[in-house]
Amino acid sequence: MALQHAVSGERILLSRGEDDIANFTSIALIKTDHMELIRLVLPKEKPLPEHRVEGEMTLLCLEGEIAFDAHGRTTILRPNEMVYLAGGEPHAVRANKDAVALMTILLHPGDNSGGPTRDPRGAPNT
Repeated sequence: MALQHAVSGERILLSRGEDDIANFTSIALIKTDHMELIRLVLPKEKPLPEHRVEGEMTLLCLEGEIAFDAHGRTTILRPNEMVYLAGGEPHAVRANKDAVALMTILLHPGDNSGGPTRDPRGAPNT
């Protein structure tokens, strides 16, 4: 069965259930041609290794404590703190304490992967 994303105007519950951390129940809340919104559950023992996201992103800590590694430094996020990252920047994420976060990724129009943009002539930008 396909994942049901929220629709325009729909209320979205961000609090986690009692078994979220144990079952690592992250979920994509919204996905459009322009953005993806993910409720990210980060158990302390399951770090996300270094990776890249082509679109710009934000990470907002809702609960717990998150260590966000990018640009050669570690930024610690606590509830109600967030970080912005430019597209294509390598980063890693880990929880110092079991955590829940809200991640927003801006996607390039017509490309749900957050992939490279194209110039008006259709050639990929490099």
